Amino acid sequence: MTVRDIRLYGDPVLRQPTEQIEHIDDHVRQLVQDLIDTVQLPGRAGVAAPQIGVSLAAFSYNVDGQIGYLLNPRIVERREPIVEIQEGCLSVPGLWFDTPRYSWVRAEGIDLDGNAVTLEGDGLMAQALQHEIDHLGGTVYLHRLQGDTRRAAMREVRAQPWF
Repeated sequence: MTVRDIRLYGDPVLRQPTEQIEHIDDHVRQLVQDLIDTVQLPGRAGVAAPQIGVSLAAFSYNVDGQIGYLLNPRIVERREPIVEIQEGCLSVPGLWFDTPRYSWVRAEGIDLDGNAVTLEGDGLMAQALQHEIDHLGGTVYLHRLQGDTRRAAMREVRAQPWF
């Protein structure tokens, strides 16, 4: 089991859009295994490849007892309402803020065999899909915050010993 260290907010890899996975090889298979091993620790709903320092379009999830991964994911459908939901991030440890998210989403991608995979859901699954796919585009949830909430969040981030 390989649990990888999580990159913290401020690390440049978290701000860069990832590259699509063109060829599934041993490197990609090991990446998926590392993502799955890393997401299985208690309290983790998802881990995106940039969070472990890899700029490839892949993430793992651990939602309601279901553990899996998705390669080259994209959100193909969103349903309103948009709700503000308490959200945190392994790359922003210890801080939680109300974040606007669609209440239901459907994402598509592929598995290690190149087969099409669809994930969809509401609640934590919808939040995790949006959060992890944001990471793959170089967006940390703090960038979804608005107005006074964003200003307060950034003040708290700058006050953290890890920043």
